Amino acid sequence: MEFIKPGVNIDFVSKRKIFISISLAIIIIGLISITMKKGLKYGIDFAGGTIIQVKFNKPVTINDLRKVVKKARIQNFGDSGNEFLIRYSLTKADTEQLQQNLKKKLTETFGKNSFEIRRVEMVGPKIGKDLRRKGAIAILISLIGILIYVTLRFEFRFALGAVIALFHDVLITLGIFSILNKEFDLTVVAAFLTIVGYSLNDTIIVFDRIRENMKKFVKGNFPNIINKSINETLSRTILTSGTTLFVVLALFIFGGGVIHDFALALLIGIIVGTYSSIYIASPILLFFEKKTK
Repeated sequence: MEFIKPGVNIDFVSKRKIFISISLAIIIIGLISITMKKGLKYGIDFAGGTIIQVKFNKPVTINDLRKVVKKARIQNFGDSGNEFLIRYSLTKADTEQLQQNLKKKLTETFGKNSFEIRRVEMVGPKIGKDLRRKGAIAILISLIGILIYVTLRFEFRFALGAVIALFHDVLITLGIFSILNKEFDLTVVAAFLTIVGYSLNDTIIVFDRIRENMKKFVKGNFPNIINKSINETLSRTILTSGTTLFVVLALFIFGGGVIHDFALALLIGIIVGTYSSIYIASPILLFFEKKTK
């Protein structure tokens, strides 16, 4: 199936400065957001603390709950409107004691058997710090591995283009998470690693066609070769990205609170990854082509 008719030649390369400028603007805004908020909003996996998931049998608002529960961050969970996550920062208090105190307060305010504590999790500060370090190392190792793989399969300039595009995807997704005040936890790290793999796959398809066309048109104009290669793979890109996007969108809308942030990260990553394969990774090859001449 082809969405783009053979022979169509959209001039992607000539618009590269516009789209690179847009990308830089989004990245800078994201970095400013992260700086102003003094870092990402880490989930319990990374920040440490205690999380208690509570479900009520009758309608309860966050404001009602905040009047009862002090010194804790409260957020809605799921789609019922009666379920909440109560997050306590790390204290020396025993987790069991914390749970009992919460039960007592909720019972006094909302009545006996009016709620159910569905989950209690606790992560220590050392574990959280270690998980942050390992998450960062996992992403860094994956990028180094990609640099080596693409260098061996293509050339070093191709590898640099791919890795710069992947950094671009990760930075934009991180920035949007900060702007939207979304939590960054282990499931989001998993989403980031998925984004890296997905975006690379798109980029490799385009790079493979560029390499084929470089052999086919040895004396051809390099910008024209890049444009021709992107256009030739455009139908495949639309099909692959479109079908994946529909699946992730369904997860985002219907998946519930547990995987909401994971699906959001994938949603942003797929859109940005597809865009970067066309407007970031390939034009970077042109930059290195000019530098090597």
